[in-house]
Amino acid sequence: MLPVAMLRLLAIGLLAGAAVCLVLWPPLREDDFQHARLSTLMVLEMGQFVTVPIALVVGLVLAVQGVWARTPGYLLGTVTTLFGVLVATQAWAMGEWVSTGPPGIGDPDGESFLAFLGLFSGAVTTVVGLSILMLRWSGYDSPTAPVRQRRPRRRK
Repeated sequence: MLPVAMLRLLAIGLLAGAAVCLVLWPPLREDDFQHARLSTLMVLEMGQFVTVPIALVVGLVLAVQGVWARTPGYLLGTVTTLFGVLVATQAWAMGEWVSTGPPGIGDPDGESFLAFLGLFSGAVTTVVGLSILMLRWSGYDSPTAPVRQRRPRRRK
């Protein structure tokens, strides 16, 4: 029960980094697609740096309390896998672009590290999504949490 709830909230935390991109979209200096990719991956990684620990803490609390024990669904697994592949391919392309020494970026070593972090984030997100899909495909269905009912108060 604990790993399934943690897996679900980890996937949600990784995907929530994209929502941070929508909120904190950085202004672009140029109309260059490569700079837009760089800015987007930078904001995505900052967002995931915030949302993943929060999601893991919430997942741990919910799992310990036994509130959210259902197995994640196919939709969450598919979206997480596709999002991970998208992030990994964009980070790979950004790493190739940075290695050619483009004009207009300040620190090529920092941007290379950013590309590595994006590639790592995409790989982890893909593995989490595939794990969810494999759990569902194998027929694993964790027991749902029992519904806690309140007892009516007795009148004295």
